[in-house]
Amino acid sequence: MPSPPLSPRKPQRWAWRYRRLLFLTTLLTFTALSGTAFVLVRVPLPPEAPQAQTTLITDANGVRLASLDSGENRVLVDLSEVPKVVVDAVLAAEDKAFFDHGGLDPFGIARATWADVRGRSLQGGSTITQQYVKNVYLGRERTVWRKFKEAILAMKIERKLGKYEILERYLNTIYLGRGAYGVQAAARAYFGKDVSELGLREAAYLAGLIRSPEAADATRSAKVATARRDRTLVAMQRAGSITAAQRAAAAAQPVSSYVVSKANSESTFAMPDKGTQYFVEYIRRQLLTRYDETALYRGGLRVKTTLDLRTQAQAYDAVYGFLDRPDDPAGALVAIDDRGHVKAMVGGRDWDAQVPYAKVNLAVGREGGGTGRQPGSTFKPFVLAAAVRDGYTVKSSFPGPAEAIFPRADEGKDYPVKNFEDADFGSSVDLIEATRNSVNTVYAQLIKSVGPDSVIRLARASGISSPLVQNISLALGTSEVSVLEMASAYSTFANRGVHLEPNVILEVTTADGRVLEPARPPARTKVLEPAQADVVNFCLQQVVRGGSGTRAAFGRPVAGKTGTTQDFGDAWFVGYTPKLTTAVWMGFPEGIEKKMDNVRGQEVRGGSFPAAIFKRFMQAVAKTSPDSGSFPTVTSFPGTVLRVPDRVILSTTTTTSPSAASPTSRSAPPSRAERSTTMTTAVSTTTPTTGVPPSPAPAAVATPGDAQSPPQGG
Repeated sequence: MPSPPLSPRKPQRWAWRYRRLLFLTTLLTFTALSGTAFVLVRVPLPPEAPQAQTTLITDANGVRLASLDSGENRVLVDLSEVPKVVVDAVLAAEDKAFFDHGGLDPFGIARATWADVRGRSLQGGSTITQQYVKNVYLGRERTVWRKFKEAILAMKIERKLGKYEILERYLNTIYLGRGAYGVQAAARAYFGKDVSELGLREAAYLAGLIRSPEAADATRSAKVATARRDRTLVAMQRAGSITAAQRAAAAAQPVSSYVVSKANSESTFAMPDKGTQYFVEYIRRQLLTRYDETALYRGGLRVKTTLDLRTQAQAYDAVYGFLDRPDDPAGALVAIDDRGHVKAMVGGRDWDAQVPYAKVNLAVGREGGGTGRQPGSTFKPFVLAAAVRDGYTVKSSFPGPAEAIFPRADEGKDYPVKNFEDADFGSSVDLIEATRNSVNTVYAQLIKSVGPDSVIRLARASGISSPLVQNISLALGTSEVSVLEMASAYSTFANRGVHLEPNVILEVTTADGRVLEPARPPARTKVLEPAQADVVNFCLQQVVRGGSGTRAAFGRPVAGKTGTTQDFGDAWFVGYTPKLTTAVWMGFPEGIEKKMDNVRGQEVRGGSFPAAIFKRFMQAVAKTSPDSGSFPTVTSFPGTVLRVPDRVILSTTTTTSPSAASPTSRSAPPSRAERSTTMTTAVSTTTPTTGVPPSPAPAAVATPGDAQSPPQGG
């Protein structure tokens, strides 16, 4: 049976279907192109979300101290600051045709779309422009619709911005791991250096991080990091950016040899081993009183501080190069120059130590999370200065008995004050000698004569802001203060009676250079006349020349005072040249619960370890500072002679009495008659006292003075 004839309509039906498909395809293509054109022309770009920027804190010379951010560490840089090798590495790894396309790579998009339609994992294929759009405008959602929006916005960006501007923005926004956004932050995070210092090996490593930075971190997987880096090097060679020899040389270096660990990166602190964390935390707290958290952690502030990193290193080495044994007490140091700038601040041994008080800044007291400490006899110069300011001569003399008792006017408990080791300094000690040898009983009489209120006014004007108790014990340093306060207050003497408000921040600007806080001279307060300050400086020079602070002498003009509190709980030396004032404190953070009565086999006094630390620091500074200044010569001591205050019981025990000619001498042992003699005398004068009746004395009123020990003592 013959086959039926072929239908003549079948070819026509296939032809009609083909023409219909072609028509629909053309229509869809036209519609898509028309829609795209409409979007490109009519639809505006969405507003660009503000990019968080890292706040940078530097020292006075612009050397980076630390960075503050909200977990998004970004430091913007101009494209001109990025080495060509870094740009070449990124282009080779991410977008070889960047300078040739209009924002889209059709072949890459087709490949990614085909994989998406087939249900496979969503693919890459994005150009640098598309990646920038995703980072800034769209987020990390991975859908076909997002890819369409990404393509449209990429074309709009290409119409609005030039290639170099797009590339600069991209390099500042890409996430590269370790919380670092952009190549500048990443250079610090991975190599501890500025992006301008990067070479081929670092550039290839960073470019290899872009696709999945956490997986390619060398400290997490050196194998993956090496493979990514080598792939980038090969791509750079193919692109003609480097030679085969350069590729081989870079590939031969293990990534572990130049990628630093997270702990050692400079993304947070510079010089953490020199105690900069304590200063940075103090700066952070200061900034939060002026700016909100958004500005501080996302606003990209540029904060220039007064700290000098070289001086800071010298200070830290002076304190903890000396106190280097595991069971040694803690130490703190603050140095302020003649402009009121804090040049060094040692607030503790190790910020990251897993021990109590590790993050307490021992240099700033309550502002650092702790409390103040009793200054002991280092507070006596304020009593002396108050007397000089009130018109009294330092040639005024008082008895220097072993003990002085101040009966209360309201018949309350008597107020006893003793010299260290019950030393008797005789019946007449002028204020110069009383200062040199830190005679407690003389200074108790002195503050009663000039009045605690006068002393408090002077201390406040000099920079002491902590609460001060208005009684006789104030002269012996029983009110708690901070190391920073003491350095600031003593700098008033160094500046010949002018107090400069201590300053830790020189200038604050925005990342683009707009000045928020310009550099200004510090506030000045005249506390003493220059001639009055010269007299105080003369007396405090004697402490170092031949009194309780001889261990602080370092070959240049220096003045200062030692301080030791009851039961050796705290030890101080505060001293200065005309150019630099330094306060040194030593003790256990636990306070009086732990005493320094057996440190390396000896009792710690202000004239021992603290004076030695002061000397170590000042000697180091002197090597790089040829001019430390000199004090004016003092030849006369004008003023009214003070009299012994009335109603004071003086108890003289000559058992340990030094000779009148040499109050610190221990060479002549007392006779048997001297050892057995004790005299108690009630003293009454017609001179009215200007002080207020003392309140009950705390136990600390019998704190040790510093001069009653040999010169190397307390």
